[in-house]
Amino acid sequence: MKNYALALLVAAVYVAHQDFWNWNDRGLVLGVLPVGLAYHAFYACLAAVMMFILVKFAWPTRLEAEIEALGDAAIQVEGH
Repeated sequence: MKNYALALLVAAVYVAHQDFWNWNDRGLVLGVLPVGLAYHAFYACLAAVMMFILVKFAWPTRLEAEIEALGDAAIQVEGH
């Protein structure tokens, strides 16, 4: 269920990135910022929050545990 919710979140943020509804809007936010630019500033914050949520709930901790279990031997082999 958690994976479906995360996938839905990614899909929703992807769709939100297609801001075709702002293409013809010539208005200004706070009198100086074009609507499309203000939207993308908001979108950048939204994407950062989404990435935080993905790292928090979908990060493959199993892979980190495997590396830690190998200890220093794995680091020496990779680094030669």
